[in-house]
This record gives sequence, C-alpha cells and structure tokens, in this order.
Amino acid sequence: MRLDGKATLVTGAASGFGKGIAETFVREGAKVAVVDLNIDGARQVAEQLGENAIAVKCDVSKGDEVAAAVEQTRKAFGALDVVVNNAGWTNPNRPLMETDEATFRKIYDINVVSIFHMTKACVPVWEAQGGGVMINVGSTAGIRPRPGLTWYNSSKGAVNLMTRSLAVELAPHKIRVNGIAPVMGVTGLLEQFMGVPDTPQNRERFIATIPLGRLSEPRDIANAALYLASDEADFITGVILEVDGGRTI
Repeated sequence: MRLDGKATLVTGAASGFGKGIAETFVREGAKVAVVDLNIDGARQVAEQLGENAIAVKCDVSKGDEVAAAVEQTRKAFGALDVVVNNAGWTNPNRPLMETDEATFRKIYDINVVSIFHMTKACVPVWEAQGGGVMINVGSTAGIRPRPGLTWYNSSKGAVNLMTRSLAVELAPHKIRVNGIAPVMGVTGLLEQFMGVPDTPQNRERFIATIPLGRLSEPRDIANAALYLASDEADFITGVILEVDGGRTI
C-alpha cells in the first residue's frame, strides 16, 4: 500500500505501459483515473480495477480536454496527487525525409505539447494543495537515439529536458517532477519502432542491443513509476530514470 489513498491520473492507460502503471497503482492503494482517447479500452481497464478506478476520455493534445480530465479526476477523488504523462506516439522507423509534417506535428502534439497542457492544468491545483508529483514517460530514444526515428527521438529529448526544467522551477512549490526512460517495450508501438514485422528474428536484432537481453515490459515501467510516485521518493526530483536493461550505457 505504498500509494495508499493517493489520487492519481495516468494518460494512455488503456493499454501498454499506462495500463501496467494503473494496475500497479491500484494494487498499491491509489485511486486511478484511467485516461485515454480510446474510451472503450479505458472503461475495460477501469472495470477490471474496480471501485478505485474511473475511465476518462481525453485527447492529450488538446488543452481543454486535458483540463477537463484533471477536473473530472478531482471531482471523483477529492484531490489530485500524482499525474503520469504516459501517452505517446511515433513515426514508423524509416529514413527521416520520408516523414511528413502532419506526422511530425502529431508526434510533438502527443509527446510534448500534452505535458504543457497537463502542467497548465495541474500546477494551480498542486499549489493550492501544497504539493504534487508529475512523472513523464520519456524514452532512451531521447538519450541514445536509434536511426530511423529522428523526429520521435527529438520529441523524447524534449520530454527529458522539460522534465528537469520543470523540476527546478516547481520545486519551491513542493512539486516533484521526474521522468522514466524506457527502452523499446512489448507494446502496441513495437512494430513502428522496429520498422519491420514483429518476428522472433527481428526481435532478436533489437534485443541484441540491450545488455540484459530482453525488451522492457509494462511491469518494469510500472515499478519505476510506483517508486517515483511514492513518499519513499520525496527527495527525488529532476531525475530521468533509465529503465533500459543497460541500453544507454
């Protein structure tokens, strides 16, 4: 019960890392808003999690929808203690000149602009409450980029630096901001990251670049988020925690 009674909001929580985070948070005593554009998927996850979870539909690239999701969470739980900005998007792995502007803008809207919107919505709440926690899911791509994902890599580099800058500026308000940098994981975006079909042979090529010898799984990211959200990490801010099996060494 490391998050006992904490009111939390997780974006992109209908599947993948976000679902794993929501499941872990509820198991550890938190109340969770399962936030996703896929409301049917969010409802399924919330129903599985029981009375301590609600489903909220939100396009994280739109400021009014993010503000509404924050307000809905506060009304349901009476507070908002922790936000995990997990929703993300990528271009398929291919030469950078093959990515059009619309795809580039979508990557930045979902990966970067969403954090701007969430910050605007959450900081006044946390200032009034006397503190809060934001966790941003970045990527090892923003530290050690792979070819073919330049625009995605750059968006995650922005997330990593934004996290550190937010941590410094918001620390006087007792708001902690940390990031998680996963290596490529077993999620719905895996084939886009690889740029080839998800076959055992193609997986092995990518796994060979990870010293501990496997892709990341939702439980890996969820466990990192659990620590950063808990009071055990109350003196930790501005950290980008690499959950990568040694990929960025």
